Amino acid sequence: MSDWYLTPEHQRLRHEVRAFAETEIAPRVAAMEQSGAVEHDLAHAIARQGWIAATIDTLHGGMGAGHLAKTIIIEELSRTSAAMGAMVQASQLGVAKVVHFGTQQQKRFWLPRFADGSCLPTIAVTEPVSGSHVLGMETTAVRDGDAYVLTGRKTYVGNSHIAHVHGVVARTAPGSRGLTAFLVEANRPGLTLLPYRPTLGLRGFSFGELLFEQCRIPAGNRLGDEGDGRDVAYSSSVLYGRPNLTAVSLGIHQAILDEVVRFSSDRLRYGKPLHHLTNIKLKIGQITSRLMTARLAAYHAAHLLDTGVACDSDLMNAKLINAESAMDSARAAMEIEAAAGLTTDRPLERYLRDAHHIYAPAGTSDIQLLRLAESALGLDKGQWSRRLAMPKSADQYAAASGLTEQQCPPGTARREVLNSSQP
Repeated sequence: MSDWYLTPEHQRLRHEVRAFAETEIAPRVAAMEQSGAVEHDLAHAIARQGWIAATIDTLHGGMGAGHLAKTIIIEELSRTSAAMGAMVQASQLGVAKVVHFGTQQQKRFWLPRFADGSCLPTIAVTEPVSGSHVLGMETTAVRDGDAYVLTGRKTYVGNSHIAHVHGVVARTAPGSRGLTAFLVEANRPGLTLLPYRPTLGLRGFSFGELLFEQCRIPAGNRLGDEGDGRDVAYSSSVLYGRPNLTAVSLGIHQAILDEVVRFSSDRLRYGKPLHHLTNIKLKIGQITSRLMTARLAAYHAAHLLDTGVACDSDLMNAKLINAESAMDSARAAMEIEAAAGLTTDRPLERYLRDAHHIYAPAGTSDIQLLRLAESALGLDKGQWSRRLAMPKSADQYAAASGLTEQQCPPGTARREVLNSSQP
């Protein structure tokens, strides 16, 4: 069982998010599926719950609850609507860059706004010519006095159409240390949000394109030093992108099992429930086994990340297992429901479509396998999970933030009850 990772606070959080999802999100899913439009109102209602701030310290108004709590939040939202789970995970991915690379001034300004839901962030790295090959990006940022001028294009930006600020990585010089990260407000002159294009799944979520045409931003909007952009991109992908997408897959996977159990109990064959047939039981057992393994991988990786243990490979493996197994279980569920699964009055076809959206972001399965092989061969380039671990106590947070321990309120780095999750 994976529940041994969870404290009473984790369980309370799960019930809270599930109740919200069932009462506030579930009634709107059908309309979201039918319209395919970006769901602004619901996204902001979820943001106001404070869940985007799971890993923001309490000093800046966040939950300070850690990555396992973040996983539970995304999982429970995705169980009802993968689109809204994806919205939260993309926002939390945007949070990461400020948490780990922002100046104290930037943290004091942006993090409370992320925490209260009044500001939604993104991270904009991918370009039409560069995905996992981050160093291939062509968007440029040229220094001009006390400003930078951005020119280029970003694509597949999660929350593109609802965000207030974008974390943009652009090229400031040649080579691997020639990338730099910036905060670019959505209403900046020179930044154009291209029209939203409907997608296969995740209806209600937006991941669109940003066009920068001589977009001028203050030098104070730079995150970290010039040349830190690669680190911003890589660390955000490893520490947030992979576990966050793992959690979306996990929620979809649980929804798939819930659906086939309902279907095989309600549908009769030969006067008995469909699950009376041995081949149906075998498929349900297979889905259950995959889900149990996927959840163990997800929770274990998030738990290690919370405890500051080097776990980059665990995060990659969790994303690999969850993305692949959710798609496999969706196909198996389709075999159980047969033609009934193709109809839009049942949710299974939505789960199948949504599951395919989790495969590519933060690296396809081939990318995860390549990185895992590099780790096994001793060819990896360090552990982001150790370098940027969340502080686990007030004195550690004080050292990282430049404050005295007395200036840090109790539970600054993480709620005390969550510290008890360490075995």
